[in-house]
Amino acid sequence: MSLPTPGAPGSHGGAVPGPPPTLLPDDGPEATAAALLRDEVDPADVAAAHPAASLAWSVLATRAYAAGQVVEAYAYARTGYHRGLDALRKAGWRGAGPVPWHHEPNRGFLRSLAVLGRAAAAIGEDDEAERCTQFLSACDPDAADRLAGDLTPGAP
Repeated sequence: MSLPTPGAPGSHGGAVPGPPPTLLPDDGPEATAAALLRDEVDPADVAAAHPAASLAWSVLATRAYAAGQVVEAYAYARTGYHRGLDALRKAGWRGAGPVPWHHEPNRGFLRSLAVLGRAAAAIGEDDEAERCTQFLSACDPDAADRLAGDLTPGAP
């Protein structure tokens, strides 16, 4: 799997110039999915009704991973990752630059990427797992730190 290359270190507002942060729309499918999940709608129903929402796929992936269903987690996470890439590109992202965790609509993509890395490692896809780890850290080091130990099922 070939992952896009985010901006250089420091492109999150430091001294090194880089592309601006990409922020998914506040009123897009991620917001709709987040509201439904907060209302305790089954994530499978949310994913079926809003397949473009990475957040729903990330919740399914997280739950599958927590249940020891790593192949299912990998499949859900890969779907969330690819739907997130589609949304990021639509929002102007060109394969480089920060995707900040602090912007809630970005979290589904970032969580999908984190679970994808863990599930890849669990099935022996070590190169992919490492690329996912590097990509997540390049997108937002805070997200990488936050998600290093926090993939609580159901948590947006």
